[in-house]
Amino acid sequence: MDALKWLLARPIAHRGLHDGSSVIENTPSAFAAAIAAGYGIECDLQVSADGEAMVFHDAGLGRLTEADTRIDSMRASELKRVRFKLTGDHMITLGELCDITGGRTPLLIEMKNQFPGDCRLIERCTTVMSGYRGAAAFMSFDTMLMAALRARAPALTRGIVAEENSSHVASDFLSGLATLWRHYRLLRARPQFIAFAVDDLPHALPAIARHLFRLPVLAWTVRTPLQERAARRYADQIIFEAFRP
Repeated sequence: MDALKWLLARPIAHRGLHDGSSVIENTPSAFAAAIAAGYGIECDLQVSADGEAMVFHDAGLGRLTEADTRIDSMRASELKRVRFKLTGDHMITLGELCDITGGRTPLLIEMKNQFPGDCRLIERCTTVMSGYRGAAAFMSFDTMLMAALRARAPALTRGIVAEENSSHVASDFLSGLATLWRHYRLLRARPQFIAFAVDDLPHALPAIARHLFRLPVLAWTVRTPLQERAARRYADQIIFEAFRP
């Protein structure tokens, strides 16, 4: 855990410090605001049609921008011209985010594309981060994606995003097989930290990771002081939005 003290040093602003109106999530304005306030930055990556790592959460552009198509159907040069609604911000690449932060605050980067099959986002992230001297970590819900990141770029810090599994399984036998498969995938990824849903705490997975394997645990997404107080009991740091801790 000591090796990742930088990841736990300060609260982490979820998709930057944004308000949903004048400052939109995952934009240069949100990242600049987080840096100015002394917070770490969490952000999301999607892959463009030409394999660029784009800082954006959704697979589609319609919720936040003036375009209405899938992000992976457009080239990076086209995506960078798309304007966010109600602001003058445009979408940026991972490399441009690194230029904005310049190592001044930790980056926590969630990779959104799914695995297996498509390694373009991993390859692009590996290239970009090879020249970055700041503190950064990658994470994903997809354990196979993190396993692939470990295989291709073991020096990059990696973690798993998780929450309570609420899916219905027809039988105990199938449930047992599913559990074994999840554990196998988790072992292949060998995460160095866990980001766990705050509303699902306390939970066995982060407790085991934290106390038995000494892995840092982050709680997401903390939106109220009440959630923050709960998170502080079971996690080492918070990923927050909608208030300032």
